[in-house]
This record gives sequence, structure tokens and C-alpha cells, in this order.
Amino acid sequence: MSHIFERTVINGMVLENRLVRSATWEGMCTGEGRPTEKLVSCYRDLARGGVGLIVTGYAYVRPDGRQLPGTMGIYTDDFADEMRHLTDVVHAEGGSIAMQLVHTGGKANTAGLDCLPVSPSGIGLASSPGPSVAMTRSDIESMIAAFAAGAARAKEYGFDAVQLHAAHGYLINQFLSPLTNRRADEYGGSVENRRRFLMEVYAAVRQAVGLHYPVLIKLNVDDFLEGGLIGEEAIEAARRLDAAGMDAIEVSGGTADSGERTPARGRAKSPAEEGYHRELARQVKAVVSCPVMVVGGFRSRAVVEETLQSGGADYIAMARPFIREPDLAAKWRQGGGSPAACQSCNGCFKPGLEEGGIYCVKQREKERLHAGD
Repeated sequence: MSHIFERTVINGMVLENRLVRSATWEGMCTGEGRPTEKLVSCYRDLARGGVGLIVTGYAYVRPDGRQLPGTMGIYTDDFADEMRHLTDVVHAEGGSIAMQLVHTGGKANTAGLDCLPVSPSGIGLASSPGPSVAMTRSDIESMIAAFAAGAARAKEYGFDAVQLHAAHGYLINQFLSPLTNRRADEYGGSVENRRRFLMEVYAAVRQAVGLHYPVLIKLNVDDFLEGGLIGEEAIEAARRLDAAGMDAIEVSGGTADSGERTPARGRAKSPAEEGYHRELARQVKAVVSCPVMVVGGFRSRAVVEETLQSGGADYIAMARPFIREPDLAAKWRQGGGSPAACQSCNGCFKPGLEEGGIYCVKQREKERLHAGD
């Protein structure tokens, strides 16, 4: 019997299968972060396509936390009607949806806001857009409050869960990493101090949404950067989060500065190279009791099944495959065994920058050629 299509529950949230659409920037919101009908249609297709849990593209909790254009904002009540419409559409299709909460820290684009991005120590990496300002303790307190307020809004608007983005070089990850956190106060230095911001964000979010609402996290378990966050430190953070009541941990790794080990790598040459964070996920599962999700290059149904059956993870998350095939879960449920058609070329992101929304350029070209026959 397939483990993929087992029904499960995460703190009251019922999921029809173990496939997760990992958070993916869509570029389908207005300049201020308001959801559009194009985004609603995107999520409708995913829910209709049978994915167990949709995690939104990263939604910024303050205006100075946005990175890419067309990103969703969760910093104001002005978008309440559009947000409720979005969740209503997903639920009408039988889907579940979590909002991912982020502040991109030193990677933020603050053009037009008359301020520089904020970061733990004013230290960026090669992919940072420019200089940033080290956060004061007052800045840290207001940032924690912004995450909590964003979570409360998401719950109010009908999202089934929230997910903290603590990966890929954004603000929470910047606090965890010794490369970007050189602080000399209680938020920097030792491993315990560097994870303090994360733990306080989680505590504030949990207080804002209550004990009986799912709070998830996407956690870099290795930055794959010399001098960056390493597995041992991140695994201990996962253990602490689990003890504090975290409902599920999505294991990821890498940043835009990690060379060939970025979060969006090229296509694996063989099934054996798929799921490149599986070993990190197994290490996390060994120390936590909450469910573990893992993302990173899954394309073959057989690899997904094996990972679940072996206990390597409880859920399999994919991002780019669902851009090309939002109905991939339905295809597999109906007995299809073909791997995801995604070629991992990353061409899908260019339309997000230039045309107001991501799509698979390979599939679009295939459709055009077919229409011309």
C-alpha cells in the first residue's frame, strides 16, 4: 500500500496525503503584496490537483522584509478580503494551505521605503543587494511582534497553518549563521545565543495563535557555506523547537551563495541523486518527535515511496515540479508512476520577474508547438 496517500493529522489539520507543495515564490501579488486572482487560480489548481498541503510563497511580515516583486504581504489588514477569498477557494477544492512567514533581512529590497535593510550585524553575503543596518534590541522586539501579528492574521483569514521561514539565508537563518551574526549581545556569539531570535519568534507566534493551531518551520539544517550554519547546530535547534511544541519541521539547506548546493539545484542525473537533503532529514528525525518534512530534488515516485517507507521523513515536499504539473499528486494517486516532468532548469522564475507570475517555460513551449501542429 502506498504511504504517499495516507491521511494524516498535524495538530488538528487533516492532510489527505504526504505530498507538500513547498513554499514557492509566485510573483503574482500587487506591488504592495495584495493577492491577485492569478494567485488564487494558481492555488486552486494545486488544491484541485490533489497536493496534501500547499505552503504559500514567502509572505513578508513587514514592508521592509520584501525581497522579490509580486510577493505576498501579511503586514496589514488591508488585504483581509483577498486573503479570505484565497483560503475559501482552496478549501472549496478540498485542499489545505499554510502561510509561510518571512522577513528577508539583509536580502530585502527596500527601494522606495527610505531605509536600508536590517540584519543581525549589518553583514551580508555576495547575493545581498547592498548594505544593511545591524538591528538594535528594540528592532528585534518589534520584528518578533511583526511575526506574531502576521501569524494571527493568517489564522484569522482561514489559513490552516503557518510556517516560519528559517532557511535560505533570510533573517532567521541570518541570526542562526555565524557568517552573518557577529553580535556581542545575547543574540549572538554562542550557539544558544544565535538561536535565541528563532526561539523567541516561535514563542511569540505560538502565543498569538494558541496551542491548537499548527505552527511549522522550514529550517536550514546546513548552509553549505564555509563558516556558516552546520548540521550539528541546526539539529540541536530542531530538537529545542520540538521540545517547545513545534508541529512539523521541513528540512532544507543552502543559500543563494552556496554554489552548486543552492536550494534550487539542477536535475539529478539518477534517482539515487534525488532527495539531496534526505540524510539531514534522517538526522533531524532521530532527535525529534514531531513530523519531519524534507524538500530537495524529489522527482521519482519510487524515491518518494522509499523515503517514506524507510522512515526517512514523514512528508515529501516539492516546489518546481508543481509549477509544471499542479496535478502531479492526482496523477500519482491514479496509479501513474512517471517521474515529475520538471527539468529543474529554473526557467520558471524569469516570467515571475518579467510577466507577473511564474510558469514552466518548457511546458508552455510544448503547448505552443502542439497548438501549431
